Amino acid sequence: MKQGRLGYNSSNDKYGLLASDLWIDTGFHCGEGLEVLVDDKWVRTRMEMNPAREWYLVGTPYCGDLEYVQARISE
Repeated sequence: MKQGRLGYNSSNDKYGLLASDLWIDTGFHCGEGLEVLVDDKWVRTRMEMNPAREWYLVGTPYCGDLEYVQARISE
């Protein structure tokens, strides 16, 4: 597993995964799976965009500004 936090990548207009300030993944595509920390539990989710053009994580309370959400992906 690669673990870090979500960060907005302005070069491709997507959220990616950062460890410190280095990109682990430069940007997730709609429908791409990952896990995020919700109430101290890892939850499987996927990145999507709603009609208001806000990014959100399916099945979680996270929508809009996803900066600093703790996340991880399989290697």
